[in-house]
Amino acid sequence: MEKRRTVFFISDRTGITAEALGRSLMSQFNGDGFRQVTLPFIANIDKANEAVARITAAGVEDGIRPIVFSTMVDDALRLIIQGSEALYLDFFEAFIGPLERELGMKSSHTAGRAHASADNAAYIQRIEAVNFALASDDGISTKRYPEADVVLVGVSRSGKTPTCLYLALQFGIFAANYPLTEDDLSRGQLPTVLAPYRAKIYGLTIEPTRLQQIRYHRRPDSRYASSDQVRYEVQQAEDIFRAAGVPYMNTTHPSIEEIATTILHQIGIQRRF
Repeated sequence: MEKRRTVFFISDRTGITAEALGRSLMSQFNGDGFRQVTLPFIANIDKANEAVARITAAGVEDGIRPIVFSTMVDDALRLIIQGSEALYLDFFEAFIGPLERELGMKSSHTAGRAHASADNAAYIQRIEAVNFALASDDGISTKRYPEADVVLVGVSRSGKTPTCLYLALQFGIFAANYPLTEDDLSRGQLPTVLAPYRAKIYGLTIEPTRLQQIRYHRRPDSRYASSDQVRYEVQQAEDIFRAAGVPYMNTTHPSIEEIATTILHQIGIQRRF
């Protein structure tokens, strides 16, 4: 049996960058033999030594040395972590040096700059976009649709709400979403209320088997989650999108990041930050 290996994401701040880059790299290696541990806010010598102790203990328990992805900025703390019995991969060390040489200047070595809210305009834009997504979720109100950058349309549980929130948080996009109801599906055309926003509409669809699984967890043994109902809804929705010339994508397999980026690319929306 293959040995289980622990992967650490270590940072003197939140660890978000180390996680994102490290997980992206680890996703290229199939298998479930990795245990992931995030150690954020390693901001002093005591915490750095504690982190090394955890790394060492994991290596002893697993019987194989851990992998460490680090975005430590402080040189002294980085050296402590680097001394652990692990494969140590430092993102700042890999990229800051070449950038300093190319730009002819030293980096600030300031922890947390990547996720700081120093850019007040971007921070405000993100909050406003999230508020817009919540106020315009699930067709609650169409009053603010003129402000929308995109209006996501699809059947219930096709991924509209999480995609809107991701677009808001990551890109500052004003994203609304509208659920196709039974009446909309039976009429076989886009709802009249959406007509003025035709150029902003993007459709989301999903494989019926996956949709049934999602709905079953929400309402077991209901018509809402029946195989006949989900097949009907998905087929009708896709027919509506095609008839109206609305671009759409299947959300069954892509990640939320891929869905959001595809929408931005296909509609030509510019991210706000």
